[in-house]
Amino acid sequence: MWHGGGWFAYMRSGDEKPKVTRQLLLRVLTYARGYWWHIAGMLVTILLTTGLSLLTPLIFRNMIDVVIPAKDVNRLVWLGVSLLMIPALTGGINVIQRRLNATVGEGVIYDLRSTLFARLQRMSLRFFTNTKSGELMSRLNNDVVGAQNAISNTIVNIVTNLIEAIALFIVMFTLEWRLTLISVLILPLFIIAAQRLGKVLRDIARQGMEMNAQMNAHMNETLNIGGALLVKLFGRSQQEEERFRERAAGVRDIGIRRAVVGSTFFVIFGLITAVGTALVYGLGGWYVIQGSFTVGTIVAFGSYLGNLYGTLQGLAGAPVEFSTSMVSFERVFELIDLPQDIIEKEEAIVLQNAQGELEFDNVSFNYHIDSTLLLKDVKRYGKMEDVGAVLSLANKSNGKKKDEGTASVDGESESVSQAREVALEGISFTARPGNLVALVGPSGAGKTTLTYLIPRLYDPTDGVIRMDGRDVKDLTLASLANAIGMVTQETYLFHDTIRTNLTYARPEATADEVETAARAANIHNFIMDLPDGYDTIVGERGYRLSGGEKQRIALARVILKDPRILVLDEATSHLDSESEALIQDALKRVMAGRTSIVIAHRLSTILAADLILVMDRGRIVERGTHDELIATGGLYSQLYETQFRGERVN
Repeated sequence: MWHGGGWFAYMRSGDEKPKVTRQLLLRVLTYARGYWWHIAGMLVTILLTTGLSLLTPLIFRNMIDVVIPAKDVNRLVWLGVSLLMIPALTGGINVIQRRLNATVGEGVIYDLRSTLFARLQRMSLRFFTNTKSGELMSRLNNDVVGAQNAISNTIVNIVTNLIEAIALFIVMFTLEWRLTLISVLILPLFIIAAQRLGKVLRDIARQGMEMNAQMNAHMNETLNIGGALLVKLFGRSQQEEERFRERAAGVRDIGIRRAVVGSTFFVIFGLITAVGTALVYGLGGWYVIQGSFTVGTIVAFGSYLGNLYGTLQGLAGAPVEFSTSMVSFERVFELIDLPQDIIEKEEAIVLQNAQGELEFDNVSFNYHIDSTLLLKDVKRYGKMEDVGAVLSLANKSNGKKKDEGTASVDGESESVSQAREVALEGISFTARPGNLVALVGPSGAGKTTLTYLIPRLYDPTDGVIRMDGRDVKDLTLASLANAIGMVTQETYLFHDTIRTNLTYARPEATADEVETAARAANIHNFIMDLPDGYDTIVGERGYRLSGGEKQRIALARVILKDPRILVLDEATSHLDSESEALIQDALKRVMAGRTSIVIAHRLSTILAADLILVMDRGRIVERGTHDELIATGGLYSQLYETQFRGERVN
């Protein structure tokens, strides 16, 4: 029979063969360097099992030709015991080999995953906003396992088959050189059949992979919390069930076709093997009749023949299987080698006793994407994972450009669009410790982008951002993060307990400190009313909580961190008036002595600000206090009339 590894290697491969370079091979070997003793042990076990496998046919030969005709019962018993001992020894050695193999394979997976995850932790926000999370998961899972397979399975199988083939050739040639040559003549038929018939099954396999990818994408889109909520809100459950059944049926049908065609091909390969076997046994039988060699010899030769075909078939598919595994390494290395755009200098300074003075000096920024900092679209041999459109099954574009004549500002139409290439331009201001700086302006004016530059989620394209008089690029990323507390526009909570989500800001915090922070954010009483209190699981992305509850937990988390700079991105936008009033009182205490940058959509926050920065199209167009800006009659005055004037401020 055709070996699974060799056959499926042909099946998985495309018409294009992945390339294996010397440089790639040398780098792969570096990951095997720490496991040389284990690999050497595997080589020894391979030699032992190969040697033992050669003994059984020779024992049969001796039984048939010598022991049975001589009626030597004593020797027959010893040979029978040997036939029991050989598989027992082989099984024990195989267990040892499997242990060594698993140690190497799982060790390589651990090394690669650890390296990849550490690398991803150092990538900038720009990388994640331009990379599919599914692609990252694929590299951390599928590609890492594929890379491990190259070292622990593919290479081991190649070495095993090579050693077995050489040993079998030597033994068979010693037994009968003419039959050995005849048995080898059948090999071109295997290669031709694999190449021609393999193309048909490859096409079927690719269709199956594409259908599986579409079905999986549909499940991912509709079974996450956001997708499930959307389906229910629009009453599309029945339609989604029908859509899924249609795609699942496609996977079913292509799977049946693949099984039938694959089985047919196996039959063909079996017939080819039968031809070789018939020739060998036919000619061998004739040699026995002629007295050239014994019946025991032809029996032993037949056993060796089956093993030889198996090993040679495995070697025939090994190049494609090996190169396919190497491509997994190539994809892993691509991610490891990606340059970082947020780099910590080697001589970076640890910011100690931060005061919280923040200065923007002529800062500009654009979201230009450098393709060298992103993952490439790669050819995945045997994996069709890229799905352009999940619902429509295609990428459709009507060719119309987005209308740039209007833009939305909190639901209001605006005459000038915020769409532009440069996100921020010429931003300059200084915030002193204890100051509250409020950012206001139309949606898309650049307020959130400005706040992202403070903790170095992005770096400015031009200009300098200073903290306590030092360029933030001269500071260590860890000390910079410790000095800044941020509540983002979209609150994110882990699928874990409330306590775990709060102490993420400061793992060493005591229970009293956690409770104090929760009280400051007006969330403690709510937590205590829950059945499990602080040990309550918040659910996927915190969806078991309301928007206001999530924001108050996020506020408590940043209060627990006790940073010198607070950045609040619409931190009170989802709160009712009563909760907001309580949080505003808490924030007054929390902000004392700290620099606070707040994207404000509430009049109460704006009136308390020491400095209001009015942004429009990436620039600061007005600055001052509330009264000063109202007096100028500019953009702020318009925003006040449309958004804030109706609010009641206590």
